[in-house]
Amino acid sequence: MKAVRWVGSARDDLRTFPDDVQATFGFALYQVQNGKHPANAKPLRGFGSGVLELLDDFDGDTYRAIYTVRFQSAVYVLHAFEKKSPHGIKLARRDSNLIRARLARATSMEAAQRDEEGKR
Repeated sequence: MKAVRWVGSARDDLRTFPDDVQATFGFALYQVQNGKHPANAKPLRGFGSGVLELLDDFDGDTYRAIYTVRFQSAVYVLHAFEKKSPHGIKLARRDSNLIRARLARATSMEAAQRDEEGKR
């Protein structure tokens, strides 16, 4: 089973979601850890392969959690947020920029993890 690593405030942000949404995303991430593809996951366009989003609607609001499976050692959760973009399903530029920055951070974290394991 792969580890789950949280980038930036993603974990704290997800903890602000309604309990039902947290449970849905928690189970989906558990499936991802075990090499499965959750039913509520889809590729996130514009970020290349291996970056996906979980979607859940609750009480008229839409919640998203963005994660990557690009790395062998872990699933990195990059961002969790309530969808409030005025552009329909399109990501707000602020969210898109944050995901790109956190994906770069996850790449650095993964490299550091490999270096640490190589020293053992």
